[in-house]
Amino acid sequence: MPTVKTHVALRVSQLDPAIAFYRALFEIAPVKHKPGYAKFDLENPGLNLTLNVSDAIAPQGALSHLGIQVESTAAVEAAIARLQAAGLETLIERDTDCCYALQDKVWVSDPDGNRWEIFVVKVGDTAPDATVTEKPAGSLKPCCA
Repeated sequence: MPTVKTHVALRVSQLDPAIAFYRALFEIAPVKHKPGYAKFDLENPGLNLTLNVSDAIAPQGALSHLGIQVESTAAVEAAIARLQAAGLETLIERDTDCCYALQDKVWVSDPDGNRWEIFVVKVGDTAPDATVTEKPAGSLKPCCA
């Protein structure tokens, strides 16, 4: 069976800072780097990510955020160390109830404001009822905002 990968194409305002960010995020270099274009080809997670320089980047466009689910809190902690070592600003959430699941996660934004989370679901796929609370409209946590 052929390998199946998700493809995400992002518009970026400047290629070099975006490449530096995604190198730190994924720990790999782009497989293709041309004027105005770069491609990262990841095996785990299976992702074909392309960066395309554009002057038509709308602030807070339709995209909420992107994420990578990992297998353990240790993997989240390793990502935190890697991202901070690269000088990237991080937002760390531990034992947070997000999307009705108890999670540990780290948030980071690329140079154009695309938000990424690296997270682990800690308790099956559902947070214990005691940790899930109704949130009034407009008070969404970072995972849902």
